[in-house]
Amino acid sequence: MTAHSHLMPLTIDYVEISVTDMHAARDFYGAAFGWTFTTYGDQYSGIRTTAELGSEGEEAGGLILAETVTRGGPLVLLYAEDLDDAVERVTESGGTVVNGPYEFPGGRRFHFLDPSGNELGVWSTS
Repeated sequence: MTAHSHLMPLTIDYVEISVTDMHAARDFYGAAFGWTFTTYGDQYSGIRTTAELGSEGEEAGGLILAETVTRGGPLVLLYAEDLDDAVERVTESGGTVVNGPYEFPGGRRFHFLDPSGNELGVWSTS
């Protein structure tokens, strides 16, 4: 992997998501959001989103295999241009919407569970 460049100090740079089934997690996030992965064995996969695809070796985070997943930790929010399309993609890919979509002062958002039970959110300005 090439050296990682840190453009904005003291901001979130990398997120690891615990999953109970690596194959199901890669399938879900790939289908729902178009993410691709760098596989580092059975226990870990690096997340490459569209922002990292043009950069050699860059990753936004990783999927790490765990025996269990507990909801209630930090909430990861993803941005979508079209929130309704994101809802459809999440549900068609095997995710479960658990809150919303609802309006908030910055736009609209919803929360979902991935196949391992992780809760994430998606927001949009409209």
